[in-house]
Amino acid sequence: MSAIINGRKLPDSSFKVVFAIILGVASADVVSFQPFQPAPVYQQQQLYTTEPIPIIRQEHVQNPDGSYKWSYETGNGIQAEELGYIKNLGVPEQEAQTAQGQYQYTAPDGQVIQLKYVADENGFQPQGSHIPTPPPIPQDIQKALDYLATLPPQIPDSRVFGRQ
Repeated sequence: MSAIINGRKLPDSSFKVVFAIILGVASADVVSFQPFQPAPVYQQQQLYTTEPIPIIRQEHVQNPDGSYKWSYETGNGIQAEELGYIKNLGVPEQEAQTAQGQYQYTAPDGQVIQLKYVADENGFQPQGSHIPTPPPIPQDIQKALDYLATLPPQIPDSRVFGRQ
């Protein structure tokens, strides 16, 4: 037997080598061949229900000066409360809506999540043990920052370079 590849006739010994390679590739581990199977994705299964959750306790007070207070508790353990007021009422440039409160619930993994917060002219400031915190600033960098804070403010350079 001989083979013709790309219009050229191969010697019998080359045909045997090519045939052995093709036969080997074709029969290589065909029995254990499996199509690609993506790795399973494990997700926390959340239980959703259409059953209404009862409100056990609810309070809401709205005052004429803009201050307020509300709170509630649900049958599945959610609790929340907030009070708010206008800081510096009557001073237009300094008025700021202020709110502080907290809420708690049980996460799907069973951890009780409790968050306390203040929201005012400085933004929303949450606190909770579940919130990630940044690592401490290295001592040398803190020293440099402290030193820079003691320097007087720089006067902006008003010189114009490159223009005539």
